[in-house]
Amino acid sequence: MVADYVDRLRREGRIVIVGASLAGLRAAETLRAEGFAGSLTLIGDEPYEPYDRPPLSKAVLLGRASARHTELPHRREIDAKWRLGVPATGLDLTAKRVRLADGDEVEYDRLLIATGVRARPWPKEEEARLDGVCVLRTRDDAARLYQRLRSGPRRVVVIGAGFAGSEVASACRERGIPVTVAERAGAPLVGALGGAIGAVAADLQLENGVDLRTRVTVTALEGDAAGRVRAVHLSDESVVEADVVVVSLGSQRNTEWLTGSGLGAGPRGVACDAGCRAFDFRGIVTDDVFVAGDVARSPHALFGYQFLSLEHWGNAVAQAETAAHNMICRGADRRPHLWMPAFWSSQFGVNIKSVGVPPMGEQLMITQGSLAERRFVGVYGHQGRTVAAVTFDNARWLEFYQRQVEQGAPFPVEFPTVDRRPEGRQPVPADFPDPSLPTHGPTVTLSGYSPADRQLVFTPARH
Repeated sequence: MVADYVDRLRREGRIVIVGASLAGLRAAETLRAEGFAGSLTLIGDEPYEPYDRPPLSKAVLLGRASARHTELPHRREIDAKWRLGVPATGLDLTAKRVRLADGDEVEYDRLLIATGVRARPWPKEEEARLDGVCVLRTRDDAARLYQRLRSGPRRVVVIGAGFAGSEVASACRERGIPVTVAERAGAPLVGALGGAIGAVAADLQLENGVDLRTRVTVTALEGDAAGRVRAVHLSDESVVEADVVVVSLGSQRNTEWLTGSGLGAGPRGVACDAGCRAFDFRGIVTDDVFVAGDVARSPHALFGYQFLSLEHWGNAVAQAETAAHNMICRGADRRPHLWMPAFWSSQFGVNIKSVGVPPMGEQLMITQGSLAERRFVGVYGHQGRTVAAVTFDNARWLEFYQRQVEQGAPFPVEFPTVDRRPEGRQPVPADFPDPSLPTHGPTVTLSGYSPADRQLVFTPARH
């Protein structure tokens, strides 16, 4: 019976992908590559086919690429029906229907949720509507911000010093634009890499002319009589005049449309098993709904089977391919999603790359290079094993440390290194902030063991 159903699904089934994203496109391509011949529908809330996001905060802002020309290449013909510019607004698991904002409904036999994340807006709506207040997540966001920077603003203020905010600040300085960065933590990138590495990122910003304000929150955005932003008020009672403000407070997972559906979906994402099958709110796995990309929350064998939410380009591709494969094969042929978390960033002339889950680490060792030289490898440890590594302009070591993470190598690191400096001989605290407090930079979120956990609540708290 199962074999007959799968064969029929592959021949004439209806697969719907909600999220015309990197994950959505790669899943569609994998479905066709693995022999799915039925109907395929991709639903997206933006009017564009899937495009690449990493260039938006780098090449686009620098004028080296157009936001209009960031479309992702199609690796093969997918013969799909595109429903673009029409968000999904609801899901009926019993009837197997996706409800759309235009009142239409799309029926499916198998569904893939790949709705990703969106930029967290400035929490005070009236201030957020001021002319010159921007976020950066979409192609349109990047095009608008590029035009603002091109017009030569007197000063840009970036609220939040995570990766996106730091990359915006880097682009401003490269364009010669004065920029102030306001960050509630003690340094940039602390949510993603911890305070020890954040101190290096802070020095980078200061040396490149950034007016970096740490341990402050933004209390108000002030506008002029014409409704244009003119100043930013900080918690230390200072005021920074600016005509462009970039709100970079992290992201929100696009799960609201699943409210009432019965899925285990909430602010942390949509919970799924290692085979990308979604859990319902009771923790029972479904068999017709799959999840992939930034919106997914899945257990990982290398990290104690904790649920991880990953905002990584490579993870979106790998998870989409695994989900697509598992959607159209028999149970015995399904495979787990075991992608090694990895990300990269380019800012202030430095290439930053990481593998593993840095926020899981309590301690840090510098095993190659030197913090002072801004060329090093930092290795993170958790309960006696290596769980992550980060490199600044030293990526040649990354593959080696990825194998160490995969093998559960002991920590502190015991082997001699090529260019060990005194600072690398002993572990130091990695110095991550309290995970219960909002931060602006983690690209990996550890979210416990329960697929039905929806307790996380973000409180802006005057920032």
